[in-house]
Amino acid sequence: MQIGIIGAGKVGCSVGKYLQENDALRKAGYHITGYAGRRKESVEEAATFTGTTPFYLLSELVKKNDIVCIATPDSQIKTVWEELCKFSLEGKIVCHFSGSLSSDLFTGREKKGVSACSVHPMYAFSNRFTSYEQLNTVKLTIEGDPEAVAVFREIWNLCGNETGVVSTEKKMQYHAAAAIASNLMIGLYAKSVRLLEDCGFAGEEAENFLRPLVENNIRRMLESSPEEALSGPVERNDVETVQKHLQTLQGSDRTVYLALSEEVLSVAKKKNPQRDYKELERLLREDRRQ
Repeated sequence: MQIGIIGAGKVGCSVGKYLQENDALRKAGYHITGYAGRRKESVEEAATFTGTTPFYLLSELVKKNDIVCIATPDSQIKTVWEELCKFSLEGKIVCHFSGSLSSDLFTGREKKGVSACSVHPMYAFSNRFTSYEQLNTVKLTIEGDPEAVAVFREIWNLCGNETGVVSTEKKMQYHAAAAIASNLMIGLYAKSVRLLEDCGFAGEEAENFLRPLVENNIRRMLESSPEEALSGPVERNDVETVQKHLQTLQGSDRTVYLALSEEVLSVAKKKNPQRDYKELERLLREDRRQ
């Protein structure tokens, strides 16, 4: 099956290069043909980088390929789909790479004879020409029509990547989970740094003090489980310390501490099913109502 990519940015270049270089994929009959996009220069760079063809007309890319991948920014995907709908798409597979948008974006696809899906690599692409080197370790989540999902699972599994499937209804929740694990974790770290700065630590000094704590906890969690890695006053059922933390924190700092403590408490209960956390649970619940 021939695969064409619309969009020659970081995602388009990286995915195209990675798939193009995979021997197992080629032997199975999948081939990257080339790129189309708004900027001629970017399309030509991507085609040269991947050893494929620049398509200067969208109609030519559609005609040449069985699979069309939209690798544009999220805000442009709908517009690209509307352009694609001007051509014959019968029997083709169309996908986009957005983490937050689902295949529902491809409205009217049934009438066009299209099978569609969204494919989301759980990876932050940082460079057009080097990010592909890390894609062999990346896991991908696929959502959409059964035929399209099956084809893209085969594509990525042939490359040795692990894939998961999420329902259309749960796509946004899935993306929120990914954002919490990556983006919001940075916000949490930045909040901790600021709290230490308020205690008199300089910015770099605050980070130096926190770094070993963060690194060790994340390593333990990834090597074992959240339950095994969990320690601290909530896990110990130290009601007095948690109460003092809540008394000293104000505003959003207090809100975040309270919300995360409730989440940590659920982990602590799994770790220590024999421990009675009722008093701590009551403290957190009553404090939330204030």
